[in-house]
This record gives sequence, structure tokens and C-alpha cells, in this order.
Amino acid sequence: MSKRFNKSLAAVLILLAGTSLTGCGRQHDSGVYTVLNSSTDESYHRWDAQAMARCGRQLGVTIEQQSVPAAQVMTKALRMASSKSLPDIIQFDASEMPTFAEAGGLVDLRTLGLRTEGVPRGIVDFGSYRGTYYGAARSVNTLALFYDKDALDRAGVPVPTTWDELRAAARKLTDGKRYGIALSAGGAEDGVFQFTPFMWSNGGDEAHLDGPKVVQALDFWKSLLKDGSLSKATVGWTQADVNDQFMAGNAAMMINGPWQVETLNNKKSLHWGIARIPVPKAGGRSVGPLGGAVLTVPNTGDTAREKTAGRIIGCLAGEKEQLTYALNSWMVPANERAATVWRSRVPELDALADQVAQARSRTAELGAGWSNVSLALQSAFQSALTGQSSESALKRAQQRATSGNRGTRP
Repeated sequence: MSKRFNKSLAAVLILLAGTSLTGCGRQHDSGVYTVLNSSTDESYHRWDAQAMARCGRQLGVTIEQQSVPAAQVMTKALRMASSKSLPDIIQFDASEMPTFAEAGGLVDLRTLGLRTEGVPRGIVDFGSYRGTYYGAARSVNTLALFYDKDALDRAGVPVPTTWDELRAAARKLTDGKRYGIALSAGGAEDGVFQFTPFMWSNGGDEAHLDGPKVVQALDFWKSLLKDGSLSKATVGWTQADVNDQFMAGNAAMMINGPWQVETLNNKKSLHWGIARIPVPKAGGRSVGPLGGAVLTVPNTGDTAREKTAGRIIGCLAGEKEQLTYALNSWMVPANERAATVWRSRVPELDALADQVAQARSRTAELGAGWSNVSLALQSAFQSALTGQSSESALKRAQQRATSGNRGTRP
């Protein structure tokens, strides 16, 4: 999820209102169905092509993918809507999906026969907007604590489980050019994604950014900076930058996600482990953010094609294809039965599956208004981590988010 595209709801509504989504402006080949996605990476494009070929054979259709960078999916979808040439399926980042749904641009997947039995509630919410199920996830991801086993062993530091333990471990592991921990407090949505486990596990709420629990979470980040356990450069780091620091030996621990596993495994000398993100107090729940994409059916008015598109999603998001995709990408299957098999196949990532089981959607509470919260928090990080008090920075963030979210909350 390192690339995010934030489009204001007002702009999307204006564009879609002026370009009726229904009615196809171009003739479709009756046996060919198109999926717009962000699988520009060679591996992901190949995995998707293979899955689409399998599902196509099963359903008797041809499925083609049109891939653009993640930050361009919404823009591309809007352009296609304006020319009445929407694809049959759009794979949106789940944080963007509510914006298109708010504009009436998506079909309720339940009306197309897709069911959610066996899918955890948090993941159903991940693909829903205002209680309507618009997006089916094949796999999901979240954040966890990655650590250098050798560094912890040499320092005699146990894997931390609470904030106090994390702070103490980070101090002890900071040595010379190596920081105790690396995390992203910049990189647009990356930093916000990384802040949510600290905010939510502490009982904070995105609807009240100036609340004491959110202030405490940001103060905890500031304490790591004050201790010298966290680099001042964190305010500009993306999650990819954080991984680079960890792999280079410049950080003994990091907050990051499973999309880094393939890269980590390429460095044979690095012996890494993974654990749930520490919580404020022992026994608390570690609540992280759900990340990933969802498959949606745009509302084109062609009910026959929409129904077949629903069947295609049913195949791509079925247990078998979920497991195959998750094993390729190191993500966690959305279906509970598939996730159980996944755990047995990659036991080293078992803690990630535990984290996913408690994770929640960023847009579950505010829907399309999440983008305003994200922008407000990004500004707050820059202010608080460069000298302003967390309380002042978050008070300003709440004012900004509230002003931007008027009329968008479900």
C-alpha cells in the first residue's frame, strides 16, 4: 500500500454526476471481460494473469487485465466513466473504494450472488460502504513488528510486547549508526497507516483526533525520537525506506508489512522474526489496519455483464485462488479456512495472521471521509515530530478533518 491516491469526494461526485455511469459507450466483445488493476509489478501481473486464465476456463470466458500504477487507478476509472467505457471489474485500494461507491458507481456484490460466510467481520467491513458490500478481498495485509534476531540476541533483549518494553528495547538496541527502531511517519498515507495500530490499540478514534488517547499515541512516537532510538528522518520515510534501513542494518526493529518479505528473504545473512505490534499495557489487543485491494463491479447498467463479472470475482476471490495468491504474495487470505491452511504453510508469519484477525478497516467509521483524516494526520506528524506539542498538532488536525468531513460521514 505504499502508493496512495487521495481524490476529494466533491471532485469525484462532480465528475461522475456529469457523466452518467450507466450505459455502455462502446461495444464489448461478449466473451471478453476486462479487469482494471494496479498489478504493474511483473510478478503480480503474472500471478493475476494465471488466476484469470484459470477462472476464465472455468467460466467459459476470456479475462484480460489492464494494469496501471496504484496511484492512477481512480483517475483511470474516472476517465473511463466519462467516456462510458468502464471495465467489467475494478480492483480498488480499499481506502479508495468508498469514494466511488458514494458516487453510486458500484454494484452491491450480494445482489450478484457473492456471499461473505467464512470471512471475518473486519474484512467484510473492509469491502463495504454504509453497510453495503461492494468489494471482495482476495487477500489482506496489515502491519507487524519485524526484528533482527541476531541483534536482539546479542543485546539480550526479548521481543517487546508492550510500549514500555518497546521503548526500553529500542534504547538498548540503539548503537552507533544503528537505531533501535524504524517506522514511517511520512510518505503520505504510509505514515498514517503506521500510526493507526498505536492509535487504535490505545483506544483512540479517528473521529476525535484531539482525544487524549490519540495524543498519547503520538507522544509515544515522540518519546522514541527523544530517546534517540528513532531517526529524525522518519518524517520523510515511506515504508519502503523503512525496509531499506532495516535491511542495511541501520535499524534493529521496524514496523512494516508482509509485502517486504520477499525482499527480506533475498538477504540470506539477515535472520529476521515477526511479532504483533506492542500494545500500551500487557494483555491489551493489538489492533492494526487492514490493507490491500478489493474487487468491485462498476455500475454500467449492463446487468448481464455485471452478473458475469460477479461470477468472475467469485472465482478470483474463492478459497482456492485466495490461497494461491496469498502464498505468492505473502499476504493473508481473506477467507478463514484458506487462512488456516496458509498458517500451516508459512508458520513463520503466524503472528501476522493473528494481527489480521484483530485488524480493522480504515474507512469503516468515516467512509469516504477517511482521506481528510489522513491528510490532517500527515500534517500533524510533521508538526509534532519537529517540535510542536502533540496536543496542539492534533487539535489542529481535528479542526482540519472535521471541516473536510462535513456531510461525508455515514
